[in-house]
Amino acid sequence: MKKLIYFLLIVPFCMDLSAQSLVPKAPKLNLSSYILIEASTNTVIAEFNSDNQIAPASMTKVMSGYVMADQIANGSISLDDKVLISEKAWKTGGSKMFIEAGKRVSVKDLLSGIIIQSGNDATIAMAEYVAGSEEGFVDFMNAYASELGLTNSLFQNSTGFSDPNHFTSAKDLAKLTQALINNFPDHYATYKEKEFTFSGIRQLNRNKLLWRDDSVDGVKTGHTDSAGFCLISSAQRNDMRLIAVVAGSESENERLTASQRLLEYGFRFYATQKLVSQEIKVTTAKVWGGKTNEVALGSSKDIYLTLPRSEFKNIKANYQFNNNLQAPIEIGQMIGSIEFTSNDRVVLSAPLVAIETVEAKGFFGMLWSRLVYWITSLFSFG
Repeated sequence: MKKLIYFLLIVPFCMDLSAQSLVPKAPKLNLSSYILIEASTNTVIAEFNSDNQIAPASMTKVMSGYVMADQIANGSISLDDKVLISEKAWKTGGSKMFIEAGKRVSVKDLLSGIIIQSGNDATIAMAEYVAGSEEGFVDFMNAYASELGLTNSLFQNSTGFSDPNHFTSAKDLAKLTQALINNFPDHYATYKEKEFTFSGIRQLNRNKLLWRDDSVDGVKTGHTDSAGFCLISSAQRNDMRLIAVVAGSESENERLTASQRLLEYGFRFYATQKLVSQEIKVTTAKVWGGKTNEVALGSSKDIYLTLPRSEFKNIKANYQFNNNLQAPIEIGQMIGSIEFTSNDRVVLSAPLVAIETVEAKGFFGMLWSRLVYWITSLFSFG
């Protein structure tokens, strides 16, 4: 027998009383593709051609950085390691960190050169150190991309040099950035650094949004003739983190303006709220044959939801579970589900689990409980 429990979920949320219930359309932007997501809930707030293949240019270095961060995390390399700079790395064209062939540079400095200065020379030096060659490193990149579920990405080099078979999508880049932030927060912290000095040369971060908006803490610019001007950006305000990817802009200033307009749109008209805290009781269910007569139910993890701001005032939760559970019951055992609705529309479903253990009674206790349960079932008593 299913028992439905309805209640109005009280969400602590300050709202402008004059706010409209309708959300305006996302800004019209002169871009070949873009996407805006809320990172903690993976909610797509706005998108345009987000699955289309694009040339990523130096946004490729986010994928390279992800591989390097994981190699550090698993102990394969260390930030203090000294990398011997090859002729190939030294001669690489495009943006440079200005390392010199034959010298040794720390992994820490090379990562700063990749992230802040977008140094192609530093990227190749690190690729060779991690995998023995840039070609071997590209194999790593594609393996990691597959593991992350980047289904529309293929890499041919570590830097982002143009190649017809080197591509990704705005959606894949947003997913990659989300994984980078979640999995390697210490590594990601470098992306907000505004400058870096190496061998007496002061190098400024190419992401000018860092100077325009204090809530922005990354991520990576890109530009080639085929890609246009591109940018992955991310900003956090309170508990809400947004990731924007813009591609195919006609100028550096336009990519900055487009990114800023998307971020402002997301923060202005959407919000992220915690609906349920991890392992906090939200309701109980009756238990037969247990040493206690009921079990506390909740969620095995925090449950967050991203919605237009005005929709949170109408949130309701519907708990669905069998209210005649049989002991024993273990912590984490799935009991049913929580379904959240807003304006009679389902906006989120999540598992409802036991957050405590209920041990079974002894033999005679269990026998008596089963007899009572059988009798009450016959007469349809709840």
